[in-house]
Amino acid sequence: MASVRGKDSKVDDLISSALSSHFLGDRLENLGLLHRDPDHAWLQELWLLGRYHGQYHWSEGSAGDDVGFETRRLRMGGQARLFKKLTLHAQMVSGSDIDPFYNGFTEMWVQWAFMPEMALTLGQQKHRFTHDRNVSSRYINYLERSMLTNMFGLDYTPAVTLQGVIGPVTYYTGVFSNATGWDMGRAFTEFNSGWSCLAAVYYDLGKALPTDTAHLHFTYLHSEADEQATNLDHFMDGFSTALILTQNSGSLVVESTVGTGNDQGDAFALNIQPGWYLTDNLQLVLRYQVAASNRAQGLIPQKRYEQSAGMQDGRVYQSGYFGLNFYLAKHRLKLMTGIEYANMGGKDVWTASTMLRFFFGPHSGGPFPMNQMLHGFLDHD
Repeated sequence: MASVRGKDSKVDDLISSALSSHFLGDRLENLGLLHRDPDHAWLQELWLLGRYHGQYHWSEGSAGDDVGFETRRLRMGGQARLFKKLTLHAQMVSGSDIDPFYNGFTEMWVQWAFMPEMALTLGQQKHRFTHDRNVSSRYINYLERSMLTNMFGLDYTPAVTLQGVIGPVTYYTGVFSNATGWDMGRAFTEFNSGWSCLAAVYYDLGKALPTDTAHLHFTYLHSEADEQATNLDHFMDGFSTALILTQNSGSLVVESTVGTGNDQGDAFALNIQPGWYLTDNLQLVLRYQVAASNRAQGLIPQKRYEQSAGMQDGRVYQSGYFGLNFYLAKHRLKLMTGIEYANMGGKDVWTASTMLRFFFGPHSGGPFPMNQMLHGFLDHD
């Protein structure tokens, strides 16, 4: 009997390992990597990259409802690191529900890392206003980013940016076109839609707080958009500040955002996001949002789900989200489910959702400590 129990124990261990996000995640850590040789004379890394985000949602409000499945994101491309300092990145994007299949390039940029303190990036790239927006869609824990973040009209656009790390400070700044589109030739040659500038800083608080990690984030945005602008065309100025904490299996993000300079009204929002890993694979996430405007129609509900369920513009917005995320291979492959309640102007909307998130390619280099939590969970157990 002892030998039988021993065999069963080994089988149980194998099954447990197969179900562990660490087991699959470690084996898929280099998913998409075609070549890696740090000592190669000119090509150090070559990646295929892409992501698929599919989701089913059910929204019901006091003024309507909306139900359906959507391919939220489908992107494919490649990235190469050359001469130890040069990175080339290109990524095409499909339209919603893969219609059309080719809808231009969401990113097409070249970066030269002069030193850890400074890297210059030229080309179509992400506009990183707010910590909420800085987090890649590969890592966000919710169905959508916050309402006020989306009100800014942030998108990928031609830009010149500088970023780097100086001691405890990670900085990011740049000048962006206020137009974006599928035609890369026009995007890089026609600058008649205005411009915007951005400055952002992450400050590592080290051991100033009794947590594993603690970061402060500040961003400032100024936009000079004209009537043809398709990007950052809502507020003239934006400010945000965030506190990002992690401790053992828990995390907390508290972010405030302000948008000013719109004829329909200025806006302020507070976004609170706690999360806990209940096991190596299972994460509980919560979010509370509250936003207010100085005008009666100063806030715009989420374009997806809330507007389609009948919610109208208003002055005060509140929402609460409860979700469970199951990590099959860390962030590379995960199942997410959540339910959110939102209210504005006496109208409410309930949205339930189930999501599949999958990506291959290199991890984001952005300063987001919670991205690494799955890697370190066992160390805190």
